[in-house]
Amino acid sequence: MSEISQNLLHQIKTLEQELGDTLEEKEKTFRYHWLRGKARFEEEVLRQHRKLKVWLPKYLLQSRALAVITAPVIYAGIIPFVLVDLFLLVYQAICFPVYGIPKVKRSEYIVFDRGHLAYLNLLERLNCAYCSYANGLVAYLREIAARTEQHWCPIKHAQRLRAPHSRYQRFLDYGDAVGYQKRIDKVRSDFVDITKAASRS
Repeated sequence: MSEISQNLLHQIKTLEQELGDTLEEKEKTFRYHWLRGKARFEEEVLRQHRKLKVWLPKYLLQSRALAVITAPVIYAGIIPFVLVDLFLLVYQAICFPVYGIPKVKRSEYIVFDRGHLAYLNLLERLNCAYCSYANGLVAYLREIAARTEQHWCPIKHAQRLRAPHSRYQRFLDYGDAVGYQKRIDKVRSDFVDITKAASRS
């Protein structure tokens, strides 16, 4: 890996650490702590949250008519999402062991924690659960695709990507034919960072 790529990865890790510190500050600000993997608010905060909840009848009356009309179109997406989810389960189970690719943990991408917020009504919780599932599934799919690409074609593009995936900086440079021939086997199996992280958790 080039020195530039190593520097970029170091900067990413530093930013991730800063993000973690920021999240810890948020825990203090909004007065919650972690208990058995769940965020728990202080009782006084929970009482305040319940007071701020907009009850379902009022929420529906305040909703725009077009939002109500288009909601079934949005929720129809659950069908392809579930099919993709099932496909990814089968895909990883069959292909990743063959290629020696570490499996992506679904639970690290699809997270349902916003439904515990006491200031959300039933419909808001449902909306949050749906968005958590849809966006988490896309992130989960992207990581599976990224690891697959690292095995099959770990070559950077000539054009700059708007949002490269998590494995992209490990790829070989575009046009580096010699590097490709020399390092392809090493790069396609370079998942040391993932296995180290898994062993720490």
